Amino acid sequence: MADIENDPVVVVGLGRFGTSLALELARRGTEVLAIDKRSKIVQSLSGRLTHIVAADATDIDTLRELGVAEFYRAVVAIGGDLEASILSTALLVELGIDDIWTKAVSRQHARILERIGAHHIVLPEQDMGERVAHLVSGRMLDYVEVDDNFALVKTRPPREIVGTPLGDTRLRSKHGVTVVCVKRPDEDFTYASADTVLEYGDVILVAGPIAKVERFAERA
Repeated sequence: MADIENDPVVVVGLGRFGTSLALELARRGTEVLAIDKRSKIVQSLSGRLTHIVAADATDIDTLRELGVAEFYRAVVAIGGDLEASILSTALLVELGIDDIWTKAVSRQHARILERIGAHHIVLPEQDMGERVAHLVSGRMLDYVEVDDNFALVKTRPPREIVGTPLGDTRLRSKHGVTVVCVKRPDEDFTYASADTVLEYGDVILVAGPIAKVERFAERA
């Protein structure tokens, strides 16, 4: 079985999001084929990305000539041109790409992309706005929504569970959340266990349904 994690990735659209994505993938050792119809953008990145081409990703013959159909994973990072975003995604579906990630600029745009076959939808501005709103409005140190109703929150332990082994706190039955990791001052994160005793000054990662982790973090 192929090592999917190291498979090359096609990135279509080299705006700020697409460029940042392509460069980070390349930095991490992933081979990237970057495509953008704007020759100036392609020229400006030619020294930083090994495989980059000025081409029209809304033309299926062009995509075939570039060998895109041979890729397992692709990202459509086009944001401003909704027609190009939708058409490029549809063509990748037609070419049989197994794992298609697409940037959307609105919920409506996202729904269209889902209907035509995109496997993953990314809403960068909206997702970041929601994350910052959670941090600004509460006592969370960080917040990551990992599913529609599940999140991982970085916070401080509330007083009620400090000094007691986690296994005795009945966190899951009382609050519906789980402490996954703990970080002592000046130390790295380690996995929490039933025997872990939290202290004031610790930082914890808590997982659970969004409403429940939010309420738990407010207890800190």
